[in-house]
Amino acid sequence: MKSYLRPYVARLVFIWLVAIVSIGASIALPLVGKEVIDGPVSGGDPGGLLPLGLVALGVGVVEALLIFLRRWTQIRAVLGLETSIRDDLYEHLQRLPMAFHGEWQSGQLLSRATTDLSTIRRFLGFGMLFLVMNILQLITVTVLLLNMYWPLGLLVAASAVPIVLVSMRFEKRYIKISRQVQDQQGDLATFVEESAIGIRTIKAFGRRHHVYDRYDDAARKVYDTSMDKVALSARFFTFLEVIPNATLALVLLLGALAVGGGALTLGTLVAFTTLMLQLVWPIASLGYILAMAQEAMTSADRVMEVMDTVPAIKGGTATIAEPRGHLRFEGVEYRFPGAERPVLRDVRLDVRPGETVAVVGATGSGKTTLTALVPRLIDPTAGRITIDGHDLRDLTLPSLRQIVATAFEEPTLFSMSVRENLTLGRHDATEEELDDAIRTAQAMFVHDLPWGLDTRIGEQGMSLSGGQRQRLALARAVLSRPRVLVLDDTLSALDVETEALVEEALRHVLRDATGIVVAHRASTVLLADKVALLRDGTITHVGRHHELLQTVPEYRELLAQDADLDPSEGALR
Repeated sequence: MKSYLRPYVARLVFIWLVAIVSIGASIALPLVGKEVIDGPVSGGDPGGLLPLGLVALGVGVVEALLIFLRRWTQIRAVLGLETSIRDDLYEHLQRLPMAFHGEWQSGQLLSRATTDLSTIRRFLGFGMLFLVMNILQLITVTVLLLNMYWPLGLLVAASAVPIVLVSMRFEKRYIKISRQVQDQQGDLATFVEESAIGIRTIKAFGRRHHVYDRYDDAARKVYDTSMDKVALSARFFTFLEVIPNATLALVLLLGALAVGGGALTLGTLVAFTTLMLQLVWPIASLGYILAMAQEAMTSADRVMEVMDTVPAIKGGTATIAEPRGHLRFEGVEYRFPGAERPVLRDVRLDVRPGETVAVVGATGSGKTTLTALVPRLIDPTAGRITIDGHDLRDLTLPSLRQIVATAFEEPTLFSMSVRENLTLGRHDATEEELDDAIRTAQAMFVHDLPWGLDTRIGEQGMSLSGGQRQRLALARAVLSRPRVLVLDDTLSALDVETEALVEEALRHVLRDATGIVVAHRASTVLLADKVALLRDGTITHVGRHHELLQTVPEYRELLAQDADLDPSEGALR
């Protein structure tokens, strides 16, 4: 059992005990009323009213206090449980591999972490408790009614049969339609999120009306399915209202006849009717509680779809006390699940400490996949990758990601301050180190922002240009002072002048780190000590820039369109 469930279970047991005593108090009041009518009222004894009145008052006060205590304890426990499960879900999402996040829509994950957990919380905080209370109250009151006057008691018990049968049918249909609504709400959330992130593209192409029409279609699907759900619920709830009221009318009619015939006292009829009225709410609320239970079960299934996903990438137990950054690819293969051909095959590469290798290849050759293997965003399906002789899979994930830092071609920035974005990988960085990283990445523009490093940038950093986002991502990677620095075409969005300044600064950084640089430009290639040519998922040539330029036609063709390509400069390498 999860540790956070123990206090909830303990509180739940306490809540149920309080609820049972509260039910006992509510049932006791009609019995006191019976004694009042059949005793002092029928016998003309005013003196007997006071003690019975005080008993009734005491029972009412006790019931009120128990209800307050139950609700106060209940809401704290359930809100705490919801928060703990949400934290657990978010933590689990962080452990799941990139393949999982690539397959799942973000809106579906968002709806599970918000809407579904709130649905579960409402059932745990209200539905489950009242389901137990109502069943207990139904059984207890029915037994009392049978003891009071069994003919009317049988009538009340018989009225529950059609309710049970209709409830079972309702349950099956409601499960299906609830899941459909929740899945459609997740799709709608995904669409809204994508539209918000891509608003510049939508506006640039003048597709506002087209996107709105697609949104309206998705929203109408949710509306239509929700209306079917409401119609199903309305029919069921109406049926639940009719049965208790019809039963009550028969009880009053037959009870009055029994009193007139002397088979039943007036006080017993009043108590019988009052107790039966206590059954109206449990029966009428049964539909709401069952509907809530089915929605909670559906939500729990949706949450468990995520929680039951086993993280494919698990850390080992080894650490490297003083990493040097000697990186080796030993017969590495990577194949996407279900793919016929591997993206990478038999990749062999040796990058010594302090050495920088530029990875060059045509689009789709597997460069980005190769760089994703180094920080273990994905794992090879064959072969192994080592740092200082340690298989990456043997290292703990925190220690590996202290050794390796990555800057991606498509930089990800978060809706937080510039400082928080930069220190994401290293919270203990000093102001001097922060300034050095900013200068290395030529990101001095941050000092011109309204509040400098404390300026909050928008979601995905959309308030910045592509080059500015890349420079911040590069500064973040440099700031972490890695032993292995992976740059996945990080300079692609920079202008020529800024790129030259960044490359000059990177040369100093790469002297102290092992570097893997995905490159498309000759100027970026010149950062490296040697070049690895990636073709059809495998490394076909490794050598210096000028050597490959002279001996490998394919390499020359890849860089031929770069205006910066200067064979004489390459020869100097």
